[in-house]
Amino acid sequence: MQLAKPVIDIGLSTNNLEPMLRFWQQEAGLRFDHVLPVRRGQKQYRHDALGSVIKLNHHVEPLADAAPSGYRELIIAREGVAEPRSLVDPDGNRVSLVAPGHDGITQIAVAMGVRDLAAHRRFYGDILGFAEQSWSDGPAFRLGDSLILLREDRAATVDPERQAHGWRYITFQVADIDAVHGEMRSKGVREGLAPVTLGDVARISMILDPDGNWIELSRRASIVGSLSGDKPASHR
Repeated sequence: MQLAKPVIDIGLSTNNLEPMLRFWQQEAGLRFDHVLPVRRGQKQYRHDALGSVIKLNHHVEPLADAAPSGYRELIIAREGVAEPRSLVDPDGNRVSLVAPGHDGITQIAVAMGVRDLAAHRRFYGDILGFAEQSWSDGPAFRLGDSLILLREDRAATVDPERQAHGWRYITFQVADIDAVHGEMRSKGVREGLAPVTLGDVARISMILDPDGNWIELSRRASIVGSLSGDKPASHR
């Protein structure tokens, strides 16, 4: 899979807006970019982490207290950090700040708990086509400048809910959403959402990893130039 933006994004959901904004902007030190209205009762507060978008999705209606997804922790490389610093946001989501280069992390990494390491190695390596490397706890995959870190957890949730508290999905920006989505389906990857156009902002779809964790594929106009052309734009 060829990424249109050389980093990945990650999304979490909350009902707890103000404390979460204070944490992510002040304690985690992320730069707030803008608010994206998603639908009635949901707005996405987009924050920058070294080019990756940390998508804080605020829902007005109460979210389900469902089992956690396989996405367990966001790790951010930060200049001036001498020793790894572990934080927990007001909703209990884990984030760590590390020195650039720690465990091979130069930008961001997403640590996952997965039921079957072999299945996820096939998924990220053979099917998605990303390069494997190692980290202190097991295999990792490099997605542009970002990393996916895999730990085996036989008790990891199968088919986690998408609309629930916590880390819920990651996003890959791709140029040809329909072609990539079709290729994934032809390789046996489960579909979470067929491609759909969201106004003039993006065309997206969803696929599922072997445990049913949600992965968004996105063709975003601010990255590719438009939803129908090929002219590149600045990464956002």
